[in-house]
Amino acid sequence: MKHRLSFLMVLLLAFVLFLAACSSDDTSAPESTDGEAEEEVEGTEPAEPTGDQTLVFARGGDSVSLDYASVTDGESSRVTKNIYETLIEFDRDSFEIGPGLAHDWEVDDSGLRFVFHLEEGVTFHDGTDFNAEAVKLNFERWADPEHEYAFLDEGYTYSVYGTQFGGYKGDEGHVIEEINVLGDYEIEFVLNQPLGSFLQNMGMSYFAITSPQAFEEHGSAINENPVGTGPFKFVSWSRDDSIILEKNEDYWKEGLPKLDRVIFQVIPDNSARLTALRSGQIDIMDGLNPDDVAQIEGDDSLQVFERATNNIGYLGFHVEKEPFNDPVVRRAFNHAIDKEGLIAILYGGLAETAKNTIPPGYLGYNDGIDEYSYDPELAKELLAEAGIEEGFTFDLWTMPVARPYMPDPQRAAEAIQANLADVGITANIVTKEWATYLEETEQGKHDVFMLGWSGVNGDPDYFFSNLLHGDAIPGGNRSFYSNEEVNDLLVQAKTEVDFDVRAELYEQVQELIHEDAPMVPLVHSIPTLAGSSNVKNYVPHPSTSETLDEVELEN
Repeated sequence: MKHRLSFLMVLLLAFVLFLAACSSDDTSAPESTDGEAEEEVEGTEPAEPTGDQTLVFARGGDSVSLDYASVTDGESSRVTKNIYETLIEFDRDSFEIGPGLAHDWEVDDSGLRFVFHLEEGVTFHDGTDFNAEAVKLNFERWADPEHEYAFLDEGYTYSVYGTQFGGYKGDEGHVIEEINVLGDYEIEFVLNQPLGSFLQNMGMSYFAITSPQAFEEHGSAINENPVGTGPFKFVSWSRDDSIILEKNEDYWKEGLPKLDRVIFQVIPDNSARLTALRSGQIDIMDGLNPDDVAQIEGDDSLQVFERATNNIGYLGFHVEKEPFNDPVVRRAFNHAIDKEGLIAILYGGLAETAKNTIPPGYLGYNDGIDEYSYDPELAKELLAEAGIEEGFTFDLWTMPVARPYMPDPQRAAEAIQANLADVGITANIVTKEWATYLEETEQGKHDVFMLGWSGVNGDPDYFFSNLLHGDAIPGGNRSFYSNEEVNDLLVQAKTEVDFDVRAELYEQVQELIHEDAPMVPLVHSIPTLAGSSNVKNYVPHPSTSETLDEVELEN
């Protein structure tokens, strides 16, 4: 049986735990981006791309680190996705799972034992062999705080590993009991309890495989010296300017990559990026202003790309700091912000208002939640009830870079500032450099902040456990929100194998979160990018990070 799941069925992943001996012996023709099988002509070789095959991908901010497991920002994974690979890979335009560095796997009837059969003949960029021992070392590095390559003393943290696998070595909730090397190219994961999202987790870019020799050689500087098995090799990193990758000539997938070089270029301003695209200085740009979509669609030399809706843009409170420790104040903010107006100003119709943490369509999405209405008068009443006097002032931390869920953070902050002024609150907009912004919000130096989250595995747990579970402090939970009932429900949902029960648990979670209001859910957006018309085979992934191995430039 092919181990591929439809996008909807991804959200019902618990069913997979009852399947055994899954096989990936699929010899059908590769799928094109529109889902149709492409015809192969016997005896012909695919044409080699000609001319300059250097792709320049412009983005608003720099990567924080190239050690993928220790950071949560999309600008880091955008790069590392092309250097590193995971055991399981998602389809190019969805969260359907298929072979990666593991060509096959088996799940026993209990759902507690997973055996992965690894690709042979794969080498890391440093020439060493990829094998089961390398997989084991990487997972043990993330799980064990005492591991020699954990580098916790150097500031490395692996919060996503902890939230996705229930903690770390020695923790009661940690679900991975054993990792056993059964052969050079066969590895076994033994769980102590079922984990509904286990296979989906194995496809997340956080859990890609680094060369063991690279750890020995670079130590804690691995974040600036990435060595994987992917289609591109790391060349250089000029901070806040560019990251350069080059073609992996020894890549294990025949005929790939097609590009010779990829340059990830930082151009902070959206309009400046578009100008660079129009002038031919870059080939693809992220963070396209929705207002510019129509004119680009009318330009034959350019093209627009859209990602599927798979995110949340939100305003978060530090719920341990006054007066935001009062849920009445937080509810007042929810009523004070005009989300429809925000969408009209910034998103050009390419977004919908949010009322829950997860986007519609995810397992357990609670459509019965009554969204906080835009009601300035009610907001004033709630603020008065909480003892907040007119003229109250606070700092509104605002992202310095465009993100998929927020194409123009400064304008969004100004719109929110105006809404709050209407109810007698003064918001001072504060902006910091991107890496500093992420670091200091994780440390809790803020009162109120703007941020968002994009799904990377198609499972609701990735949103809830990283953003709102108490164990994600410090980490993705920058609201410092911890409700014991919510925490317990999320643990139950994580380990539940009945997808109907799992959905009910997430619905309960959303009711509690809505009442506590640790954030203002703003929008679920359709992120847009633009590119030159000579860019071929580029498929934007819902996770916001995609492999560029099949991309080429038509010259």
